[in-house]
Amino acid sequence: MTNVPDTMRAVVLTGHGDLDKLVYHEDWPTPQPGPGEALIKVHACGMNNTDVNTRSGWYSKAVTDATTGGAYDTVDEDDPTWGAAPLTFPRIQGADVAGTVVAVGTGADASLIGKRVLVDTWLRDWDDPMNLNKTGYYGSECDGGYADYTKVDQRNIHPIDCDLNHAELATFATSWSTAEQMLNRASVGEGDTVLITGASGGVGSALIQLANRRGAKTIAMASEAKHAGVQEAGPAAMLGRAPDDLKAALNNAIGSDTVTVVADVVGGDYYPILIDALARGGRYVCSGAIAGPMVELDLRTLYLRDLNFFGSTVLPPGVFADLVRYIERGEVKPMLAESYPLKEFHTGQQAFIDKTHVGNIVVTMD
Repeated sequence: MTNVPDTMRAVVLTGHGDLDKLVYHEDWPTPQPGPGEALIKVHACGMNNTDVNTRSGWYSKAVTDATTGGAYDTVDEDDPTWGAAPLTFPRIQGADVAGTVVAVGTGADASLIGKRVLVDTWLRDWDDPMNLNKTGYYGSECDGGYADYTKVDQRNIHPIDCDLNHAELATFATSWSTAEQMLNRASVGEGDTVLITGASGGVGSALIQLANRRGAKTIAMASEAKHAGVQEAGPAAMLGRAPDDLKAALNNAIGSDTVTVVADVVGGDYYPILIDALARGGRYVCSGAIAGPMVELDLRTLYLRDLNFFGSTVLPPGVFADLVRYIERGEVKPMLAESYPLKEFHTGQQAFIDKTHVGNIVVTMD
């Protein structure tokens, strides 16, 4: 490992709780790549809701509140992560790595050294890669990228050739792969009309571009203060975050009071209104619940309208590689809101939690 220091800067999670559980170090041991692994010099790492929710313990069934980014009074120790399992501390979080391979372990491909790469965020049992029950999340079940260096199985590494800078590349991994799989799950294609909640966030703004790419018509929901920023993603129509009369707002915007797909990352009290806007045979797909996980559902709406509901979390192999190709072909563009140096991590994550931005927030190491 030529020119790789023995220690590095890192933001280390020491337990579940508030931002004070994230501790900045300048002398953390640099990881050593094992057999089949590569060592990556991290240039930038994007922030995402999974890291915040894991740190706070929001995934625990003991928590029924909206996501706040702060500590909760009660978090069950046996189910505080996305996979409903305990987390090992200390842990370096951060899944959205943009970096350069600087070394490889025994048996790994040495031709990766020097290549600019992104990291597929889903860890797999490579003897059974299609088994989604045998998966982990980068930065949760292993150390991630909020550090100068990180290591990962070479099969999670995707070289990329494009003109985007490091911070722009670090906006893609989690948000965009999540959005792409949501569209896959709901079989979104040409002729669909997709209503997108939380459209100013990383997943929401990605949903707009990726659904547009498939030939669907997109209707973005976001607070009016963010409409100008969200418009850069190219929705066909814009609505407020929670219109009093959603059907009337839809009819005014697109000439119909129903949509074929709702792509939701918000949940909360507005949930039944979203469901009521689905056309017969419509599809609802969810990959988040930032306004609250406990919702009200009239089962008559579900069965009398022949609706289809989908949850979406773990990506099957191939989805991330598709995303890399979209980026290289220039079919999608990054939505970089702000970047912060690693030492100002707490400020950056608080800005992420406050959600006054449009798109993604990134920490940089260079």
